Amino acid sequence: MKKGSSRSLTAKQRGEVRALAMLPDSSIDTADAPEIRDWSGARRGLFYRPVKQQLTLRIDADVVAWFRSRAPKGRGYQTTMNEALRRYMDLHSRRRKAG
Repeated sequence: MKKGSSRSLTAKQRGEVRALAMLPDSSIDTADAPEIRDWSGARRGLFYRPVKQQLTLRIDADVVAWFRSRAPKGRGYQTTMNEALRRYMDLHSRRRKAG
């Protein structure tokens, strides 16, 4: 879905969603939806696309060179840097919650 292309729900649709949300799980018929038991081929985060923000960031040249040297043909190093920053953020977020 492109940014800004979704439409707001109508009042009728909002009412239907509220009514569905109030249904107990026991009243939902899942007979036509087979239960998936084998998740071996599943890929985590396949459809998750976080919003990116473009910015200018000054990073030490040796740090950039290190990430570039490990990227195939120098491509994808920014993604790898983003993943490293996310791991750091997740690690420190968990510590703050625990402590």
